[in-house]
Amino acid sequence: MKKQVVLYKKLSPYLMARLQAQAEVTLIDKLDADGLAQLRAALPRAHGLLGASLKLDAGLLDLAPHLHAIASVSVGVDNYDIDYLTERRILLSNTPDVLTETTADTGFALILAAARRVVELANVVRNGQWTSNVGPAQFGTDVHGKTLGIIGMGRIGEAVAQRGHFGFGMPVIYHSQSPKPAVEQRFDAQYCSLPDLFQQADFVCLTLPLTAHTEGLIGAEQFALMRPQTIFINISRGKVVDEAAMIEALRSGQIRAAGLDVFEREPLDADSPLLRLDNVVATPHIGSATHETREAMAACAVDNLLAALAGQRPKNLVNIGAFRA
Repeated sequence: MKKQVVLYKKLSPYLMARLQAQAEVTLIDKLDADGLAQLRAALPRAHGLLGASLKLDAGLLDLAPHLHAIASVSVGVDNYDIDYLTERRILLSNTPDVLTETTADTGFALILAAARRVVELANVVRNGQWTSNVGPAQFGTDVHGKTLGIIGMGRIGEAVAQRGHFGFGMPVIYHSQSPKPAVEQRFDAQYCSLPDLFQQADFVCLTLPLTAHTEGLIGAEQFALMRPQTIFINISRGKVVDEAAMIEALRSGQIRAAGLDVFEREPLDADSPLLRLDNVVATPHIGSATHETREAMAACAVDNLLAALAGQRPKNLVNIGAFRA
């Protein structure tokens, strides 16, 4: 008998066919009120779940007594109670690696756009306000040769460092849970404390996961250590930053600008002050949003789920303690 899989993310025809060849699939098109009702109705018979951007807590998963595996189409796993899943021996897998380069591209796009005021000045042209040569009031700042500070030196942090070091001749400083000798050798990078990084970096780039330890890591105290020329980049998770403190730092000139792909609340509220600040470049969580990368992520998730349902250890298992061979 085929396993029952609940899919709350649309797949390409090829991946859907792969999944349907080995499982009975219930597809939920939208995670609106009707979709959530469909999910609740399907959970009692589900052996596997595949999707993204839905907080799966005990209140939902207690409805799924037969659940064996969840394949998240994401790198971040902050939507899951990992201790709960491990206790129930529900295998949680994610999709690292395949989005590393694309997300790093997004980070560097934000670095360049914020430094050179690309969005602000493109809107001047679009609105028909370009009536004379650009002067000092519209000048941006150089990226090449400036100090790049990276907080969180995982795969994405390394990919950002590679672009900065080799592409733009940027000195790289970083902070992570522990020094990374291989990173230091490859990029001539220097490990430093967070206060030192804030005081030295021209660009502060966040690439770390959201955990109980990192939530609210960057607040008023940290922004106060930065310099007026600092440009702040966040491609990690919005809740790593105290958004109100960041807005005040941007308004007051404590920092020069920000490039943001993530926010405390997503989608961003229509009345958010960030939308009215010219020194902010804001994108709608597009870190991995290319056709190629999203298909690769979905394929990775399908591989993970099918392996788990076959009694194998998924390649990208998050909660290793839940697996029993």
